[in-house]
Amino acid sequence: MLGAILGDAIGSAHQRIKIQDFEIISPDSHWTENTIFMLATADYLLYGGDYEEAYGRWYEWYPKIAGGYNNSFSNWVATDCSKPYYSCRNDGAVRVIPIAYAFDTLKEVMEEAERSATVSHNHPEGVKGAQITAVAVFLAKTGTPKETMAALLTNIFGYDFQTPYESLQESYQYSTLAQDTVGAAVIAFLASSDFEDAIRKAVALGGDAKTLAAIAGGIAEAFYPKILPSLRKWGLTLLDEGQQDLITEFRSEYSQDVAPAYAA
Repeated sequence: MLGAILGDAIGSAHQRIKIQDFEIISPDSHWTENTIFMLATADYLLYGGDYEEAYGRWYEWYPKIAGGYNNSFSNWVATDCSKPYYSCRNDGAVRVIPIAYAFDTLKEVMEEAERSATVSHNHPEGVKGAQITAVAVFLAKTGTPKETMAALLTNIFGYDFQTPYESLQESYQYSTLAQDTVGAAVIAFLASSDFEDAIRKAVALGGDAKTLAAIAGGIAEAFYPKILPSLRKWGLTLLDEGQQDLITEFRSEYSQDVAPAYAA
């Protein structure tokens, strides 16, 4: 999960800016609701209950965050998360990342990603965005070559994951919709050479950089051998003790052997 948290924080300082050459650690960086609800998913996977309760509880634990929450989600919590609100925003596609580590088959990952999305983001594109992210992380975790990942994702979901990154960057426009964000983030990862390059390429699209980089960072963490120790250490300093403890416990439970980014 740390790769997604780093992407979320790094991207937060560069929203809507098509820039690839920037200081990776910025005093303006902060985690956003992407991180909160990804940790809520990890909480649910560790301790049970239901997704609605977990997302509502983490919202109540962190009511005031940098950048705030989107109004639709806040209204959903205010109604006790009683029914989904047909969202296809991209935030539902980040919170599924822990699911890729908690399940052993592609079928299970896709089904659980759908379950986590539909409690709020039950629009077909909202569900598809969540599934794409979870499947991409799962494939990266299991060592699938990038060419195979691109072909599989294209065949399963119907998006073109073989679009050249340079062509995508030239035409890409800001959007918070899952259908505009998730595929672009995956392509940024596929074009990358290492973890940091994946983050930079996601930010350089010039869109919702925090979400693009969170998704690309989540996939890159699973695929590449390690995150630079200095970057990893900085990312952890952005989190409070409870958040760090949850990440440690989740890794111990589900990803001891498949999260090399935590190794120095």
